[in-house]
Amino acid sequence: MSSDALLLPAFLIGYLFGSIPFGMILTRLAGTQDLRSIGSGNIGATNVLRTGRKGLAAGTLLGDMLKGTVAVIIAGSFGGPNAAMLAALGAFLGHLFPIWLRFRGGKGVATYIGVLLGLFWPAALIFAVIWLGTAYTTRYSSLSALIAAFLTPLFLWWFGHNALASLFVVLTLLLFYMHRENIKRLQAGTEGKIGEKK
Repeated sequence: MSSDALLLPAFLIGYLFGSIPFGMILTRLAGTQDLRSIGSGNIGATNVLRTGRKGLAAGTLLGDMLKGTVAVIIAGSFGGPNAAMLAALGAFLGHLFPIWLRFRGGKGVATYIGVLLGLFWPAALIFAVIWLGTAYTTRYSSLSALIAAFLTPLFLWWFGHNALASLFVVLTLLLFYMHRENIKRLQAGTEGKIGEKK
């Protein structure tokens, strides 16, 4: 089978992995209220943290990251670098628009990190350092993610990974779009901070 013929299966594998809603699964197993009825209504780790269950939030973060990493590794193992990138795109879109939740998913930060980890781990490490540093100083999860994501394509370009840089320009634009309400709240000074219950 030609490598081009493997691109669609790679994308679909990525999408199916990405659409696994770990936040919903873990909070339901733990017997908490519907995650979409609290805080921002998002299914990601930041909103899970608003339940007061730090362990569940950590599990959600890890699950949402690793589903992207695993999808990239699997696709890359049978289809090469192009398949890995298509799986990354699929995983990210799967998290944002999961078929199981009527295409209403998360905002993509953890999965963004996960696919970055699978494709080029040094850039994922840089992302994490920027996110942690910004989050520590501002306590804004959204702002931390936006700054780190904005810089990611630049780092990839700097490291000579032009194709990855182009892919992450697309992922970053999608991430900014999903955070459009957060951006408005940041501008208005009403954005919730990490650990703050709504």
